[in-house]
Amino acid sequence: MDTAATAGLTFRDATDADVDVLVALIESAYRGDSSRTGWTTEADILQGQRTDPEGVLAVIKSPESRLLTVERDGVVVACCQLEHRGTHAYFGMFAVSPAQQGGGLGKVIIAEAERTVREAWGATEMHMTVISVRNDLIAWYERRGYRRTGQMTPFPYGDERFGIPQRDDLQFELLVKELA
Repeated sequence: MDTAATAGLTFRDATDADVDVLVALIESAYRGDSSRTGWTTEADILQGQRTDPEGVLAVIKSPESRLLTVERDGVVVACCQLEHRGTHAYFGMFAVSPAQQGGGLGKVIIAEAERTVREAWGATEMHMTVISVRNDLIAWYERRGYRRTGQMTPFPYGDERFGIPQRDDLQFELLVKELA
C-alpha cells in the first residue's frame, strides 16, 4: 500500500457532529469552482447542491448504513457511505477533498471500504451507481475491479436535492465488484 497515501490516516464512523463538515467536503468535491481543483467535479453537468445536512444525517442515523469518515492528522479529508443490502453492500457518497485528489487516497479508501463490508457484513459484492456520462470516473472504478452492468436508472430530474442538471441525458449506471 502507498505509504504517502496512508500517512496520518484514521478511519471512523461519522457522528451527528460531523454533518456540516461532511456536507462541505462533499460539495467541494463535486460542485462549484472549488471542485475544479480535483478531477471528480460534476460542475459542468450539474449545478446546485450534491447533498444536504438532512441527507448526510439520514445516512449516519440509518441502522443499515455507515458513513465512513477519513481524517488525515485530525482533519476530515474524505468519506464514503456503506450500506448493508443483504449479500451485497452499496458504496456511495464518496468524496475526497479536491486538494487531496490524485495522490492515491481514493484507492486506499475504496480498499478499506471493501474490507469493511466483507468483515462487518459478510458482503460478497459491492454495488454503486455512477452518472453514465462520467467516463473518466467509471474508468477509474473499472481499474479497481468494478464492472459496468448496463443497468440504468433515471436521474431524478426536477428534484433539486440532487442538483440542477445542465444536460438532458443523465442517468445512473450500476457498477458491481465481486469481493474476494
